[in-house]
Amino acid sequence: MLGPSGSGKSTLVRALAGLVPHFHGGRFEGSVEVCGEDTRRTRPADLAGQVATVFQDPEEQVVFGRVEDEVAFGLENVGAPPAAIASQARAALAALGAEHLAGRRIAELSAGELQRVCLASALALEPELLLLDEPTSQLDPDAADALVRLAAGLGVAVVMSEQRPAGPLEVCDRVLFLEDGVVVLDAERDSAVRWLARNRPAYLDRHPEPPVSAPAGLCVCRLEHVSYAYGGGPPVVEDAGLELRVGEVVALVGPNGSGKTTLAKLAAGLLEPARGTVDLRGRAAYLAQDPGRYLVRDRADEEVALGVDGDVARASVALAAVGLAGFEERHPRDLSSGERERLALACVLVTEPDLLILDEPTRGVDPERKDALAALLRARAAGRATLVVTHDVVFAAEVADRMVSLGVPEAVHA
Repeated sequence: MLGPSGSGKSTLVRALAGLVPHFHGGRFEGSVEVCGEDTRRTRPADLAGQVATVFQDPEEQVVFGRVEDEVAFGLENVGAPPAAIASQARAALAALGAEHLAGRRIAELSAGELQRVCLASALALEPELLLLDEPTSQLDPDAADALVRLAAGLGVAVVMSEQRPAGPLEVCDRVLFLEDGVVVLDAERDSAVRWLARNRPAYLDRHPEPPVSAPAGLCVCRLEHVSYAYGGGPPVVEDAGLELRVGEVVALVGPNGSGKTTLAKLAAGLLEPARGTVDLRGRAAYLAQDPGRYLVRDRADEEVALGVDGDVARASVALAAVGLAGFEERHPRDLSSGERERLALACVLVTEPDLLILDEPTRGVDPERKDALAALLRARAAGRATLVVTHDVVFAAEVADRMVSLGVPEAVHA
């Protein structure tokens, strides 16, 4: 299921889960039948086990503090035999290459690791209908490819809403394309690919040429031999170095759990290294992976204006730059996930920092908006250093002057 941000994909997923209208409310017309049940008369709880959903924001759907307990929770709720729960939970984690996370605390996981845990929780239920809303948004390319192929081989009905469509388009049977709440395409895969090539080419696999950049200027941030561990645990970043210069855009890539977000926070001054040095010259602005957690105002323009002493005129300009002109009076929490991501981007861009750090800025953003974001970052690269943490290798190739790849520290991998 493809389509621009805000086109209704997540709402359709929620309707298939029975959450629309029972949980979300609003005006509902027509009918949805799932596993022989009319969702107007069947509660979502009664569909549990038959239908399993992984939402766009995995951090919002976890309940327990430990991974193994979280994966077992759904099985306990649907009355699985107690003796089988632990083995089923571990089997689901193993299917996603995440069995090594079983004993970890949820709070210690990277965003991509947490996404895999939520996927394991859904797979453990062995549902008849599996609903996946942006399931690869925070997964590294290898993990994303493995997840897509696993989903395709489950032998159950799978509906996957996705903004990194190349992998799903290789294995799917049908394609839906939504715009403005309307299904404008429902076709088998080959016909859909031809339609996309004619009408929405940004959604097809691309291999962009990296930008031709001007020579980088003065160093804004230098990290030398830095190491960091959370709460006395194993090192997440170990003996790492990074240099960011004015005028360049650097993409920080690597597998889930390799410490990309931690290194970005060290560069921004949000964390202090256990060892090594961080030399930051100027002001840094950091866009977090889950910006929805930090929204505090009732209007989009007021949210953006927080960083510039309440200057709503500057906020409106920043909103227009990210494609949200006319959204000034909208409540931030009424926006789609991709629109909230762009709102958060406006919040950091408006401050005109010396170092701009964006952590997974394409999460929930459609391919056409990704192209626009890459063009915006390139156009504004002069006068600042930009660090982009991303798993989206197509976007990285399109936006970055150079890529820095992190590996998983041995202590963490073990």
